[in-house]
Amino acid sequence: MADLGCLNTDIPFNVLSRLQTKDLLGLKCVSKGWKHLISDRSFIQAQSQRKEPLSGFFFQQRHRYCPDDIKTITYFPVERKGLQQDVFAFLPRGVVVLASCNGLVCCRSCYPFEDPAIYVCNPLNCEWWRLDWKEPDKESFISMAFNPSQDISANLTNFKVVRPRQLETEQEEAYFSFEIYASTTRNWKLSKEVCWCDNSLSKNGGIFSGGILHWLTDGDQILTFSVENELALLISTPLPVGEFNSTPQACIGESEGQLYYVLISEEGFHVWVLEDYFDSTWSLRYTKTLEQIEMEHSGFFVNLYDRVMHWPRIDDRPWMDPLAFKDGVLVVRISNTIYLYHVDTSKMEEVCETSKFGAMSWASPTVLPYTMSLVPLGLQLGSP
Repeated sequence: MADLGCLNTDIPFNVLSRLQTKDLLGLKCVSKGWKHLISDRSFIQAQSQRKEPLSGFFFQQRHRYCPDDIKTITYFPVERKGLQQDVFAFLPRGVVVLASCNGLVCCRSCYPFEDPAIYVCNPLNCEWWRLDWKEPDKESFISMAFNPSQDISANLTNFKVVRPRQLETEQEEAYFSFEIYASTTRNWKLSKEVCWCDNSLSKNGGIFSGGILHWLTDGDQILTFSVENELALLISTPLPVGEFNSTPQACIGESEGQLYYVLISEEGFHVWVLEDYFDSTWSLRYTKTLEQIEMEHSGFFVNLYDRVMHWPRIDDRPWMDPLAFKDGVLVVRISNTIYLYHVDTSKMEEVCETSKFGAMSWASPTVLPYTMSLVPLGLQLGSP
């Protein structure tokens, strides 16, 4: 295999660019020629045209009442067991993860702020950009847009960071504005677009899918923002929460370039996919009652329905809570344990108890899906 490096470069280029990122990491050690090839921007651009599988999830606890941030960030893979808590050790200070998009991760400085900044980084190659953050807010739902099949050029990796901000008029009418940072200009700008909405954003950062960022609200709506056209739209969720006897819990996620909505209630697990933005048309892709889940996973659960309906909540924390969804894999907290639920196969895997993730907290954690990428971040590597 190493002899390929001595042949016409088109042969190893064409062969290696068909492999997944995790396979290419070990192949960098085969020879200097292969390392140079795999690190070349044109190779990364070609290899990024192929969809990368889900690698794992980042998990970070949040305090409910204490203003200080919890600095521990835990990564757990989907294909094997194990926890890793030093993934972001290459950054100059402790951070809070905000968004993950096709191999890049957006973070912010921990509170209390000393030198507030936003970081966009690639944990795989330890490269990062530092963005100035002139109006820091620890409750910001900052998100990121990056398409590896389009946004890797010969000299620069193009990405955008979007900060939605909820403001009020003098008449106390609530609306969202959108601030956008572009790596091409290295500047922030305020979009002319606004979106009138009384609901607040909730649960994790925005989900980037099909060129659009999506944020779940605490109402029966999802806020969307087209990054290229700078157009915002509110879409309705598949079902209003008022139709249930219990308080259902939901999250949104992405699979195959489409937006998914996951709902857990006394009626069971339900997964919808968005078919039409303008009509808020959803298609139910998966449903399973709590009784069915309990029968299939009797080693894990007992009396699921009763616990969901009558669980004595502490600080409004539900007994079952969907935390993140990506490519058919759902991260769900059930009582004090985190599980991976594979929707297509109905396979349930225990990750660990929540106490393994660092400081205990009753607040809903930030959980972000992660896919590996070789994408370089170029000129801003190691910025002070």
